[in-house]
Amino acid sequence: MNDGSGDVTVERRGDVAWIRLNRPDRMNAYDAAMGRELTDAVRDASTAGVIVLTGSGRAFCAGGYLANLTDPDPEELRGMFYASLELFDVIRNSPRPVIAAVNGAAAGGGNELVVACDLAIAARSAKLGQTGPRVGSAPVLGGTNLLAISVGEKRAKEISMMCRRYTAEQAMELGWLNAVVDDDELEAEVTRWADELLALSPRYLEIAKISSNVWWNACRDNYASGLGMLVQAIGSPDMREGASAFMDKRAPRFRDL
Repeated sequence: MNDGSGDVTVERRGDVAWIRLNRPDRMNAYDAAMGRELTDAVRDASTAGVIVLTGSGRAFCAGGYLANLTDPDPEELRGMFYASLELFDVIRNSPRPVIAAVNGAAAGGGNELVVACDLAIAARSAKLGQTGPRVGSAPVLGGTNLLAISVGEKRAKEISMMCRRYTAEQAMELGWLNAVVDDDELEAEVTRWADELLALSPRYLEIAKISSNVWWNACRDNYASGLGMLVQAIGSPDMREGASAFMDKRAPRFRDL
């Protein structure tokens, strides 16, 4: 089955469901509606043996759609925040292994999407990182918490607070990714990993996956409290300035507020 229309497309390749974020015009950044569409796609793909998430064009995912933050609608933005948590929960609780095929930039919530997936394989040209404090937000759904399990607390704070960009090779060395391959080998490499998983017991893979969620589950209260703080900061001067600077492609002037 191949659904080639919409903000999210789904293609079944045998027992592998390829789910693609399909807004290359905005680097696959998602709003609340697209987040819900992606959530439904992951949930519906549980009949496959393996699920792959990837992006269209030159980006994997640039996170939440920031244009909304320059003049935010509180209810709309609240919906996007909580849609992100629902999406990540569905990935974590899916009975099937979920592989992030990181075809390009994974920034902000897009990087947290990588963190939420069970496995992550990246194209060599991909870059990863958080954007929160630079654009008037904070990465509370993986960046400030679960990522530390992979890269260590000090590195996770560096990634979340400094908003630097990391090459795919650097991310793999830090424990952030499972593999890095040449760009034109990405889909073939992901397919090899998927085929290896398909040769294993689905029942015991699910047990291994769900029991491996111990650290995700331990962070769950922290996600909820972090989202609560983000909701309270909707419309703050820092949010408006960070988003405006991002859209205008200039340096933010937080110290002038």
